[in-house]
Amino acid sequence: MTTLTLYNTKTRSKEEFAPIDPENVRMYVCGPTVYDRAHLGNARPVIVFDVLFRLLRHVYGEEHVTYVRNFTDVDDKINARAAESGRSIGDITAETTQWFLDDMKAVGALEPTAMPRATQYIAQMVEMISGLIAKGHAYEAEGHVLFAVESYAEYGALSGRSVDDMIAGARVEVAPYKRNPMDFVLWKPSSEELPGWDSPWGRGRPGWHIECSAMAHDLLGERFDIHGGGIDLQFPHHENEIAQSRCAGHGFANFWMHNEMLQVEGKKMSKSLGNFFTVRDLLDQGVPGEVIRFVMLSTHYRKPMDWTEKKREEAERTLRKWYHLVGLAGAASEYPPLMAALSDDLNTPEAIKLLHHLANAGDVNTLIFGLGTLGLWPGEVPQWAKVPGFTDAETGLLSDLMLRRESARRRKDFAEADRIRDGLVRAGVEIRDTSDGTVFNKLLNFDVDVLDRVWGGESC
Repeated sequence: MTTLTLYNTKTRSKEEFAPIDPENVRMYVCGPTVYDRAHLGNARPVIVFDVLFRLLRHVYGEEHVTYVRNFTDVDDKINARAAESGRSIGDITAETTQWFLDDMKAVGALEPTAMPRATQYIAQMVEMISGLIAKGHAYEAEGHVLFAVESYAEYGALSGRSVDDMIAGARVEVAPYKRNPMDFVLWKPSSEELPGWDSPWGRGRPGWHIECSAMAHDLLGERFDIHGGGIDLQFPHHENEIAQSRCAGHGFANFWMHNEMLQVEGKKMSKSLGNFFTVRDLLDQGVPGEVIRFVMLSTHYRKPMDWTEKKREEAERTLRKWYHLVGLAGAASEYPPLMAALSDDLNTPEAIKLLHHLANAGDVNTLIFGLGTLGLWPGEVPQWAKVPGFTDAETGLLSDLMLRRESARRRKDFAEADRIRDGLVRAGVEIRDTSDGTVFNKLLNFDVDVLDRVWGGESC
């Protein structure tokens, strides 16, 4: 069986991954707060952990991997959006949840095994909070319930910060009812116009952090294998998850994995800089989802990722070339070096280098395996990648001839390479060799019968 090594944020080292139960490998990834469109940065953890999901399924079997990604559908941002728009909270969360699913499907993400919504797990949150109070790890104050950070000696271990550093670096809510500035809200009161549920502490709603602990415990058990998310969630969200879960008596996650942040043209994405855009913005501008995914995977997940127009153009050219090749593929052939790259802490840049090698060698059956493993093969050549003016059958003939010509040139059979080139010209196909590959266009004198004869080996 393939040996996986993954970087564990908790230990700050790469470790061999050994699942608690190989028959049920379990992963939890923090999902979106559904009040608006997903921006480009939101797509990065989805794509990263989708590759890990695919890898785990390949190693342990599809039926032996459970992947949970939640939706936060109770939050002050959602409440504010409802107040601004005059729409109901339910309408907003239903619409934005579907937007998210549609956009992530467009970038090639598989749906997780389970996608729980916070509002479906209020009872489990209330039960966990009650248990924390009973154990002395939480306290009620003025209708709120707060977690007592000082009751958990290892608080700060995940992020490697002292409590003083965390206070200085966090937006700590100042409240007179807090015993410690770092204590965080598990439950808070709701006014009549806000969503609320009955609880032992009055009508209210949960804090942000408790939902993931309650849902992970309910769906994955006392201890599970991997917890993932963006590095921006390491503190305070994941730090707080660990504290409340461990104090509730749950082992929680063995591995913690975090992807780094995204920039645009070398700058932090922000509306004030005019470089903020959503996944849907790109899709509506004609950027294919496969291209978005390719650019994301070209940078290792633990490094900051810079989205640039140059990278987008290069990704589109590369994928167009590869799709023309894999349109000729038969059955996919597994490629151990690619699996070894992905098994080394999801080294997707190395995997993409290997795909370039396979394409240059004309190994189309192995190339299609690699594209599928990275989630870059939609099952057929997408419409955007097809050659304008040519039918699918004609494109297949041309792609095969290009592959034969490249193979002839590599083995220095220039007579065969020239035969194919001259035959294409006679068939009414303009060809141009560029640094990104061979480009071909249909001319007015195009004759598919001549093209067939070239494909059959005639000099015509």
